[in-house]
Amino acid sequence: MASNAAYATLYTIYNPEGPVSYTGELMSDNVTILNISGNMADKWQFRDYTLAPANTMVYQFWQDFYRSLYNINIVLDKIETAEVDAAYKDKVKGEMMFLRSLYYFQMVQIWGEIPLVTKPITAEESYGVLRSPVTEVYAQIVKDLQFSASKLPLASAAGAGKVSKGAAQALLGKVYLTMGDKTNAAAALKEVVNSGQYQLLPSYATLWDAKTKNTKESIFEIQYLGGSSTAPFSDYYLGFFPNSNALGFYGSGMNQVVDDTWNEYETGDARRVASIDTGFTDAKGTFTRVKFPKKWQDKTAPIIGQRIAANNNFMVLRYADVLLLLTEATGDAQYLNQVRKRAGMPEFGTAAYPSKYNTIEAATEHERRVELAFEFQRWFDLKRTNRALTVLAAKGKSVSQAKLLIPIPNVVRDQDSKITQNAGY
Repeated sequence: MASNAAYATLYTIYNPEGPVSYTGELMSDNVTILNISGNMADKWQFRDYTLAPANTMVYQFWQDFYRSLYNINIVLDKIETAEVDAAYKDKVKGEMMFLRSLYYFQMVQIWGEIPLVTKPITAEESYGVLRSPVTEVYAQIVKDLQFSASKLPLASAAGAGKVSKGAAQALLGKVYLTMGDKTNAAAALKEVVNSGQYQLLPSYATLWDAKTKNTKESIFEIQYLGGSSTAPFSDYYLGFFPNSNALGFYGSGMNQVVDDTWNEYETGDARRVASIDTGFTDAKGTFTRVKFPKKWQDKTAPIIGQRIAANNNFMVLRYADVLLLLTEATGDAQYLNQVRKRAGMPEFGTAAYPSKYNTIEAATEHERRVELAFEFQRWFDLKRTNRALTVLAAKGKSVSQAKLLIPIPNVVRDQDSKITQNAGY
């Protein structure tokens, strides 16, 4: 039960209006928000790079992460003295360390230096926990993921929704790449490829069917169960639908697709059709033209209290991501070309490949944008490759080096004056 409660924190962190969505997509050049439910002014600040330390969403996200980490640390603390089999203990520890690493990996990219908490602490003890250097945070992430990779089973034995060895290795590869260590990144990612546990599905579009779950392409997937108000149904369809109740449920209006993303797709790339909807028809037959994410639609789901109880899972890590990271780590186009081939597009290095992406770096950036669109990857990709300032400024974002981290919430610093603020705030 404790382990399941820790897994359930994924519903908060990867919510369509959660911290990874707001940063990974809304602070990138993929999407915008116009009319949106809730405190519009605070939400627009993410889009416009005008975040203030008093922003209520920033504080909410800080709380979301640390409440989630508390659940995880409780399991890791209590299991040490629990009367359970040693192998089972190691498995649960591996799962929890993966989750802790995943969250700290997101947090260190979002805030930079953060308080690093690896055990349950009292309120009094918390005043002694200040922001740790980024290097220390990454060292803890790597240590946890190495343990997870050494103790967890392969995907074929892990079970649906559970962390596997491959998930730990895939995340470790991405972490190493973010740290600038391409050698270790390539080694970890090749372990995933060479495991034989994963493969690309023949059709990109089938990845997004609400009934398609836990496939060979999926490396780590958040589980949802649609159709009932008592089950953890998926909110991605509702969250990314325009801010309208034209279909009987009230869309949140999150991550509305901009034309620049639409135009990134090459002519004939079916991934655009699978990823982006171009409008909706209401009950009166009126069509409204608007672009919004299509990947998590579940049009047969029941509507419960102006919410649609969709059935879609959410893939945090999938095999196409690993292949593209491998090209980034190695400079070898063979991995990128596997993704291109599945999409039916000309391979890099052939005459038909678009000349405007004539370097392996440009080709990989382009491919990740269209392959992984709206999957909370774009902003983190641009930061990792040191392309954020160049790309976002060219798209009209009021961005600076300091603004590539978000502020420490005012409330946190009011509670403990020894907690420092990020530069630029």
